[in-house]
Amino acid sequence: MTKTGILEQLTTDQALAVLKTLSEQNKEYKQKIEQLAREFLKKVDLEEVASDVHNSLIGLDVDDLYGSSGPSRYGYVDPNERSWEMFEEALEPFEEQLKKYHALSMFDEAKLYCKGILTGIYNYEKEGASEFADWVTDAPCENFHRILDDWKKQQKNSSDITEMEKFISKNFPGF
Repeated sequence: MTKTGILEQLTTDQALAVLKTLSEQNKEYKQKIEQLAREFLKKVDLEEVASDVHNSLIGLDVDDLYGSSGPSRYGYVDPNERSWEMFEEALEPFEEQLKKYHALSMFDEAKLYCKGILTGIYNYEKEGASEFADWVTDAPCENFHRILDDWKKQQKNSSDITEMEKFISKNFPGF
């Protein structure tokens, strides 16, 4: 029988509490923890982000749409509106992570992460073969450009914007 350590038995919340306590008690530990966290966050894989976004979008199920729209005891929920909400909700965690990169002034990582989000949305749009996708025909393009515009607003470096525009024209023609 293998012996497991106590760290393996902690939940995510418990492990975070341990890290926070450790960083509060020792300035050197705090610096090391922050350094390790920054190094971890620097590892942005465009293809992995694109795949995660794509999988999140293709995971949207038309049965969930039908179950959460239409007449209910609280009134009527329009299926078109609900489908857009579901699409945007699927993108929310990725947009939140993008905001975190900006808040941490990790602009190179934000640029790469944004490219991954845009690639995932584009791939979903090009695949577009699902019953749910029929409800959100304009959502991929509109959200693609909304996320891009939001990213551009956070950019201080015009060369990053130029690089992004070249990336888009090369990889997403006509989108």
